[in-house]
Amino acid sequence: MSIFDFAEGREGYYGQYGGTFLPEILAATIEELQDCFASCKKDPAFWHEFIDLMQSYSGRPTPVTHLENLSRHLGGAQIYVKREDLNHTGSHKINNVMGQGLLCRRLGKTRVIAETGAGQHGYATATMAARFGFRCKIYMGAVDVARQRPNVFWMERMGAEVMAVQDGQKTLKDAINEALRDWVTNMADTHYVLGTACGPHPFPEMVSFFQSIIGIEAREQIQKVAGRLPDRVFACVGGGSNAIGIFQGFLDDTDVELVASEAGGLGPESGMHAARLAYPDASVGVAQGYKTYFLQDDDGNMKETHSIAAGLDYIGVNPILVDLWEKKRVRFEAATDEQVREALQLVMRTEGLIPALESTHAFARAIEEAPGMGTDEIILINQSGRGDKDIFTIADALDDQHWKTFIKEKAIEYGA
Repeated sequence: MSIFDFAEGREGYYGQYGGTFLPEILAATIEELQDCFASCKKDPAFWHEFIDLMQSYSGRPTPVTHLENLSRHLGGAQIYVKREDLNHTGSHKINNVMGQGLLCRRLGKTRVIAETGAGQHGYATATMAARFGFRCKIYMGAVDVARQRPNVFWMERMGAEVMAVQDGQKTLKDAINEALRDWVTNMADTHYVLGTACGPHPFPEMVSFFQSIIGIEAREQIQKVAGRLPDRVFACVGGGSNAIGIFQGFLDDTDVELVASEAGGLGPESGMHAARLAYPDASVGVAQGYKTYFLQDDDGNMKETHSIAAGLDYIGVNPILVDLWEKKRVRFEAATDEQVREALQLVMRTEGLIPALESTHAFARAIEEAPGMGTDEIILINQSGRGDKDIFTIADALDDQHWKTFIKEKAIEYGA
């Protein structure tokens, strides 16, 4: 299945979703990016350069690990994990930013900007900027700056300027808005390193292209370590870059079920969540340059979202995944904050792994479903990041009083 065979005149559309909805002032810049990416995508040397860079700099390929203890504890399917947490900077985000760094160099830009929620994309972008010699500015909601302080520390040490956004909910959507404003002002020398597979064309395709390295590796690796393809593949979905990354390895394998896990927050009745498709609270709209399902009211105003994971509380969702959902190729579910807390503790205690809170949403769904599957069935989870960055949030969730006090002090410091 090719998800990038666009109908003539419908470039950047996946079914009815996607597109390019930007102010006229950005038209020339986005066309320049579209043309450059189209050229790079057709150039085998570009992909080889990308692969070589990821192997020599980030440590790819990341392995697939069999979780024997967790599988035995649950008594159902055999659980395997694709270890994107072992990338340099601790998540899958490095795949996309290093690819966009190569693209930025071809464009002749000297400055990069990015938005970030969990901080992993900001950390990866700051790393890429240091590696390529670009000036770098990261936009991050003030709430996220406080709760993801470890990543902010490293961004700043890498030489990036981190802007704590005070508008709106002070989270990811507000950071994206500020980054778009910056881009409009500084188009001549600046490339916007959008972190997830959302936004105007070509960003959904471009981010998916670079993240496909996850699925390409995983498909080959799972057959080697487990002897066959998995029955189900689980990935968390905020914007959806890690999910579309691993899912691309299995789209043509119709016997492999693809399961996307969104942020269920405090539950479907609470209104405090970020589940766009798993709960019936979202509707189709146009915002931030593209068309997809958004958590919005009848007037098109974006609703407040909530998740224990800073990277999953985004208002919209990858238009490619929405199209695959409508075609019943991807199943959307949600994991609540409480389920994530329980899953995190179980995975840490049985396997010694510390997945990021975002990734733990995928673990939570797999843990829910594995006991009902046969012991000869196989689950593959994409561990998109590691949980070092979540130390303060986890401490707060587990009621560690010392760290809860620290978090409150940082929240005050950053106006959150």
